[in-house]
Amino acid sequence: MFLFPIVIVVIYAVLFVIAPGKVGLAIKSSGNVFLNVIIPLSLVFIIMLLINLFLKPAAVAKFLGKVSGVKGIALSAAAGIISTGPIYAWYPLLKDLKEKGAGESSIAIFLCNRAVKPFLLPVMIAYFGWVYVVILTILTVLSSIVIGYVLNTLTWGNDSSPAVKESGDTA
Repeated sequence: MFLFPIVIVVIYAVLFVIAPGKVGLAIKSSGNVFLNVIIPLSLVFIIMLLINLFLKPAAVAKFLGKVSGVKGIALSAAAGIISTGPIYAWYPLLKDLKEKGAGESSIAIFLCNRAVKPFLLPVMIAYFGWVYVVILTILTVLSSIVIGYVLNTLTWGNDSSPAVKESGDTA
């Protein structure tokens, strides 16, 4: 478990002897990356903790499962739009939701709608105009639903979700 951090410290120590200035810049750069990632990653882990405490697999399957309907689509799209941080920070949460019974379409809709960022809309409007931005946003949301439907259709027989297999139903 500690092998990787120990190897990194040894490498930094050896390189510090060779080029102390560059190692200082590397440590500063690594620290900046860590600070940029720690907040979104912490948020994801807190959300995962809350989901594990309060949501049962049947509830996840009901709200985000393959047959969740319009509510599941709306929830996935809204969650994708308001989500922040780097996408790789969301992968553990999405994996956890999938294992609890969330459908492939819900995850695809979430991922596609991450392209819509409300805090960037004023800047986009300033550069491209409000008509363009409104049309682009609507088409992004609608295309995410189409992509989710296509993905759901292509993977319908390949559900490896333990929650669905244990309960025996997909609703």
